[in-house]
Amino acid sequence: MKKNKLKPLLPSLREKKRYLAFEVISKDKVPEREVEQAISDSAKEYLGTLNMGKAGIMFLRNRYNQEKQKGIIKVNNKYLNHLRASIALVNRPNMLIRSIGASGILKKLNSVMWKKEEKKNGKSNVTSNDGLW
Repeated sequence: MKKNKLKPLLPSLREKKRYLAFEVISKDKVPEREVEQAISDSAKEYLGTLNMGKAGIMFLRNRYNQEKQKGIIKVNNKYLNHLRASIALVNRPNMLIRSIGASGILKKLNSVMWKKEEKKNGKSNVTSNDGLW
């Protein structure tokens, strides 16, 4: 008996994704699990269970830097602004989360996220029209 393989979806039929960079502003270093829980609770409260499933929010655990308190979340492109709003509405004591920027390409988001920090510290000679934000 021959097994039938499913054909992969055409690129035009796939769900598009965006990557959202965020930073945690807090006096103490906040563990990754606590940040993830705070964002998912806020998103569930803002979006509801159904839309949270449609948004496909995924935390990229290997992209969270606990020292710098920065990380990246993957989300469906139609729900990017909803995720930004829910991040702004995180209600935890002594913790504020803000979005840094978004991109459709993870490599570009990574490079721009760290360039922005270097620019803030005066360590880079990046021009003002370089990057996304």
